[in-house]
Amino acid sequence: PRCHFSYQLSVISYQFLAVSFKLSVFSTSSCSFGIKNTEYSFFYPLKRGDFRPQFFGKGKGRYRSFTYPQIKLNCIEGNKINLPKIGKVKLIQHRLIPEGLTIKSVTISRKADGYYVSLSLEYKSVPALTTNVEPTLKNTLGIDMELKEFLVTSEGESVPIPHKYRKSQQRLKTLQKGLSRKKKGSKRWLNSVKAVAKQHKKIADKRKDFHFKTANELLSKAEVIAHENLNIKGQALTSLSKSINDAGWGQFLTILTVKAGNAGQKTIAVNPKNTSQDCSNCGEKVPKKLNIRTHSCPHCGIVIDRDLNAAINIKNRAVGHSVLKARGARCNSRAAKRESLHYSASLVWEYVTQLNFTKSH
Repeated sequence: PRCHFSYQLSVISYQFLAVSFKLSVFSTSSCSFGIKNTEYSFFYPLKRGDFRPQFFGKGKGRYRSFTYPQIKLNCIEGNKINLPKIGKVKLIQHRLIPEGLTIKSVTISRKADGYYVSLSLEYKSVPALTTNVEPTLKNTLGIDMELKEFLVTSEGESVPIPHKYRKSQQRLKTLQKGLSRKKKGSKRWLNSVKAVAKQHKKIADKRKDFHFKTANELLSKAEVIAHENLNIKGQALTSLSKSINDAGWGQFLTILTVKAGNAGQKTIAVNPKNTSQDCSNCGEKVPKKLNIRTHSCPHCGIVIDRDLNAAINIKNRAVGHSVLKARGARCNSRAAKRESLHYSASLVWEYVTQLNFTKSH
């Protein structure tokens, strides 16, 4: 039979009373929040019919974080944070908490290079932003994402791919070679595992920083950003998987969508069919192979770059100047709403600091 949240919470409460000497190191609120997250991730997708719930073992899928849904307002004192049942822990603050904000919850997460604390802050005077922007030819910018360049805009500008993973392959090769020569389970093997994980995190952080800066630059140029509704998961299974994963299209589009929503702007995903084949000037279809990088239309005589032609077609479809119109705004999709919970900052701001887990007395 299904164990509801209320039943599991009552069991946890009884355990705290019955064997309090063993569970005294745990916080009741953090345990209840973990049960709520487990129920949401296990039963809600099944209710929607997305997939069958699956239990993960000790490796992939296990929790690497826990949350305090309630905490004292003055929990941060200087360079220390006072956590329930743990005590005062030293931390490295990368910025101060703005005045007038209230701490709502605290999440402790473990990553490859240490522990992090994320504070969810509430500012009641922040108005709720609405995205009522209608796409026009003046306020819309189309982007075509490729593997030769990271993206090409409808204005003719291009952003090169930084190739963060490929540039670090030699370093990863050295670390993984050293890991393979260590005895599994030994202290040196564990140190090598941590070194490889730190290198992967360093690559991911650089890529994420590039995505944030690129999204910020695009949103400063237009109110509406139009892009193709790509099947990124399907394309990542092809022979170009390394290049696609190195570019990080999915993460970039998620960041772009959430940042646009927070700024009162919009992103629109259009049908990607024949964006490179159709002429952006006359609308006629001009078939060409992938190795042909120039669009030359025999009907109207226009000659432009293939990616620029695709970006202009994407912009026209978002505005509505094409037979194949946009499928809809990405900000209204279920995946974007679910992912925006980790990035959204319209009413709740995230405040992240690194922890030094040496309990002070």
